[in-house]
Amino acid sequence: MMVRWTELGVDGPAFMRGSSGICRGIDLSQIRPVYAPKDFLDVVIGMQNPNCTSTGNIGSSDYPWGLVHVSMKVKSLNELRLQYSELAITQSQTGIDDLQDVPPELFDTDRTRLGKKGRDTYILRHFAYNSATPPKSYIRGKLGVEEFAVTYPPNGVIPFHGFAMYVAPLCFLYNDVVQLYYVFRKMYVQYFFRLHSVSSHPQGIVSLSLLFEQLLQAEEPELFYHLKQVGCQPLKIAFKWMMRAFSGFLASDQVLLLWDRILAFDSLEVLPVLAVAIFSFRKTNLMKVQTFNAAEAVLADLFTLQVIPLLQLALFSK
Repeated sequence: MMVRWTELGVDGPAFMRGSSGICRGIDLSQIRPVYAPKDFLDVVIGMQNPNCTSTGNIGSSDYPWGLVHVSMKVKSLNELRLQYSELAITQSQTGIDDLQDVPPELFDTDRTRLGKKGRDTYILRHFAYNSATPPKSYIRGKLGVEEFAVTYPPNGVIPFHGFAMYVAPLCFLYNDVVQLYYVFRKMYVQYFFRLHSVSSHPQGIVSLSLLFEQLLQAEEPELFYHLKQVGCQPLKIAFKWMMRAFSGFLASDQVLLLWDRILAFDSLEVLPVLAVAIFSFRKTNLMKVQTFNAAEAVLADLFTLQVIPLLQLALFSK
């Protein structure tokens, strides 16, 4: 049990009954919980391209300070400016220019009733265009017999620590739980699954991480180099933001504005752009830090930030 990855946490069983019938204490510190963004970041950092040789073209070799060293083509700032041209400062923005001073909605505080257990296999469809394969288990007593293999869990998704943040902001929009679920399901199979699966897709987390590092090195080389010198790789902070699509890190209304742009442009590349903008916005304080913990403290509270002005700052200010 100790060498296997399990989803037991600190509330799991504290004792195990041995073959002699005597209960033995279990060291819960030896049991791995559900994986967190930092675990997935280690996987992304460890990826290599052994059959790739430098051709002199623009690529990760031109930005040597980052953690992601796979050779993948990501967009330049000029290409992103074209893609997000409608985010320009001269354009009116939904959620900013049409904001009305209205009282917030009152939400029902009654306890949400638990519904019947569901086995939604619709989500399995995203594996048709995902490099990952759904996890499998076997019917009891048929271990290793392929014809008795079943997808487990039935939807093929093993949640990570913080997975619920993909749905939390949507709870502000829908009173109907059924409608809420189907909107979340569509968002997940269209976008969010790419944020926690390894692939070469330009919208995948590997490409987004590489895009973040290259943009930050290109636009803020002094800041990137300083953080690297003090032992604070920027991706180690920004990765969890992107993996959760900033949910839980920004104010809820700002998360919804950000997700609205993901839908509008049908692209997740706005996530690394925003991450770069946040580093640029906090540059003055970040240039003074001397430790990783100090840098984390500078970037710990993002709840006062406004998404749209930051995106415009990153894309069109230089």
